[in-house]
Amino acid sequence: MTFFRFFKSLQAKYMLIILIALFVVQFSLIISSFILFNADVGKLERDYAGVEDKWHQDAGDIQEISKETVVALFRKWKEAYPEASMFWVNHDGRLSAELDTGKNLPEEWDAAYTAQFIKNRYDGNPFTVVAFLGQKDNRGFIVLEMPRAVMDNATSDRTWVYLATFLVLLFLFMIISLFFFRQIRKRLLNLQKAMALRDIDNLPVLIEMKKDDEIGQLETAFNTMVNELRESRQREQQEEQLRRELIANLSHDLRTPLTKMRAQMDTLTEEGMSDDGQQAVQRLEESISRVDRLMENLMSYTLLTASKLKYQPEETDVIRHVRTSLASWYPLFEQENFEIEVDLKPFDHTHWLIDPLWMDRVLDNLLQNIIRYAKDGRYIGVTTETTRDHDAIVITDHGPGIEHNRTERGAGIGLSIVDMMVQQMELDWDIESDAHGTAVRIKKQKNHDGNDGM
Repeated sequence: MTFFRFFKSLQAKYMLIILIALFVVQFSLIISSFILFNADVGKLERDYAGVEDKWHQDAGDIQEISKETVVALFRKWKEAYPEASMFWVNHDGRLSAELDTGKNLPEEWDAAYTAQFIKNRYDGNPFTVVAFLGQKDNRGFIVLEMPRAVMDNATSDRTWVYLATFLVLLFLFMIISLFFFRQIRKRLLNLQKAMALRDIDNLPVLIEMKKDDEIGQLETAFNTMVNELRESRQREQQEEQLRRELIANLSHDLRTPLTKMRAQMDTLTEEGMSDDGQQAVQRLEESISRVDRLMENLMSYTLLTASKLKYQPEETDVIRHVRTSLASWYPLFEQENFEIEVDLKPFDHTHWLIDPLWMDRVLDNLLQNIIRYAKDGRYIGVTTETTRDHDAIVITDHGPGIEHNRTERGAGIGLSIVDMMVQQMELDWDIESDAHGTAVRIKKQKNHDGNDGM
């Protein structure tokens, strides 16, 4: 299985391209050599060693020595080498035939002159080859002369042919490699694009796997990850739904006994009780109210996270609305001996697009937190703040601060509800808190021209 998978891999494909390229290079060079120098029998090799060997071979192959056979050989070589000149000195030392020598050659050749001629021509210019006719040395010799420039140009031409062939093959190899890697790059870009796509659940979409290679395996792994994410999201949604149903059922089930407990406490209050008994009933009433408030927050939080709490925005005079909401809290703050400071100055644009019930809930949670967690400061301030960027309602206390309150059970759920409701009403808010108190700002942003942002 691993063996077959290897042959489907990109590595195996590219190794195959390299091997084919090497084979084609070698094969093409051999074919070019054959075509250039061996296709036509009459076209002899134009290198020094090849020309010398062929001249000796042709001279030795002549069986019947005559002027006609020698001249026929000369003409054959003339066709292959038009620049060449040739002559024949017979066994008697007489010049018997010549072709395009272009100079006066002696009619008689003795041993001394022949030796001097060979010595002068050795490794000189023109390139000279002396070969004996036939298989015996007593039948005379024939001489081939050719300018060395012709031989050098022929060798240079062959080099250029080899170089051109190599460059063409190299170019083809580069084109094939470029196409190969272009396909890889295209598939990787498609994979990258698919990773950036999201479905309605904000999860990546599945990728169609077309090839079983390394990129295909990466696509398979990506699809596996997407499926696992979807399964995890489904489990999370199921758990979230179960938690919401549990909170809703728990809130409903607990409110009934709490209502009965309140009725029983009202009965006890009407009965004659000692001062200690009345204080105990009062503390019990406060505890029941606290539990009821916590359950109401839990229910609201559950409905908000499920987007099931109806939001009905309308243009509302926020200053008047805050005053009305504070009025219902005055008796409770006075009962707890709070110093109350209210300074609500009108904004340039006092009408905000908000849900009045939601704004009441935001203010109730913030004020309830002050009574529960900032009672020691005995102070509450509600003021307005106007800057170039925003208008704000500011609620301050002199309590121990948010960090201290975090140790209290249930201290954060009310603020979570505030956060979600404020954001839904397209408002901003922030908290500044230290050991000397807390300031909460509910802000309406402005445009740069100073008007309220929509």
